[in-house]
Amino acid sequence: MQILHIQTQSRSQLFDITKQIQQLVTNQRWQSGILTIFSPHTTGGITLNENWDPDVQHDMILKLDESFPDDPRFRHGEGNSDSHIKTTLCGSSQTVIIEDGKMQLGQWQGIYFAEWDGLRSRKVYVQFVGA
Repeated sequence: MQILHIQTQSRSQLFDITKQIQQLVTNQRWQSGILTIFSPHTTGGITLNENWDPDVQHDMILKLDESFPDDPRFRHGEGNSDSHIKTTLCGSSQTVIIEDGKMQLGQWQGIYFAEWDGLRSRKVYVQFVGA
């Protein structure tokens, strides 16, 4: 297993980790198999989405923040229940196929750490299983 360390810059952020993951695949000389990208955090997840137009990231964050704002009826004492909800929706992991040392992502796809409770130092676990 490999660990990526990232520092998020805002409370809600889609942090593009695509290049870091591909660099890891290249450096480790992983050729063909399955890559699991996992967030061990309850207020930050992993998602795949468009990485060509940054307006997509903006729009996703805008709508999720709008749809799941902080609510005075929430009981969680840390005041970040909305962050837990958003993480559950985006998920904690993604699986990517590796073939000939390259991630098999769609033309516009990127891999994101979805931060919902930043500014924080985060870890992303990356596990490769070869064919």
